[in-house]
Amino acid sequence: MKKLILASHNPNKAIEVMRILKGNYSIQTLNQAEIHQEIPEPYNSLEENASQKSRFIFQLTGEDCFGEDTGLEVKSLGGEPGVRSARYAGEHAVSEQNIQKLLDSLGDNPARDARFRTVVSLILGGKEFQFQGTCEGTITYRPIGSKGFGYDSVFMPDGAEKTFAEMSGNEKDLFSHRRKALEKMAAFLENFDFH
Repeated sequence: MKKLILASHNPNKAIEVMRILKGNYSIQTLNQAEIHQEIPEPYNSLEENASQKSRFIFQLTGEDCFGEDTGLEVKSLGGEPGVRSARYAGEHAVSEQNIQKLLDSLGDNPARDARFRTVVSLILGGKEFQFQGTCEGTITYRPIGSKGFGYDSVFMPDGAEKTFAEMSGNEKDLFSHRRKALEKMAAFLENFDFH
C-alpha cells in the first residue's frame, strides 16, 4: 500500500482523509512519522501555505507527502478570516475564540454568505501538484452542534439544514471542501505512474 505523510499533527484530519481516500493509501500523521516540529505558515495565501507544508515534510524525509491549508472566507468580511482562519482571534487562539470573533465581526449583518476553501499540495517523487475544493454556505448566528472542529458549528453548507458540527462524518463528506480537493488528488494518484 502506498504511504503518504500528511503534514498535520491533527488525528481528526487524518481520519477524515483516510475515510475520503477509502483506505487505498497508508496515511501517516506527523507524529506517526516522528516529526514533532511545528510547520510555519508565513504566507498570505492558502496555496503558498499548503505548498510550504508539503515542501517542509519532503525536505525532512524525502518521502511522498501532502499538506493542505483550509480557510473560511466570508464575503461580507472581504474574505476574512481566510488564510488566518486558525489564528483569527490571535496566534494561540482556540476554536471557540475564533468563532466568537467571527460572530462579533458579523454582528446582526444578514449578509452571511461564506465558503470553505481547501488547497492540497501533493509532492510525489519531488514534484508538486495542487488541488482545490470549495463548499459554499452561510454563517449561523450562533454555534450549533458539537461534532467536528474549527468553524464547523457556525457553518451551514448550501442545501443542508444542519451545520457541519451536527453532521456525521459521512454526511459532512457529501458537502466537504476537503473531500472535493482530496478526491481530485485521489483521481490523480490513481492515474499516476509511480515507476
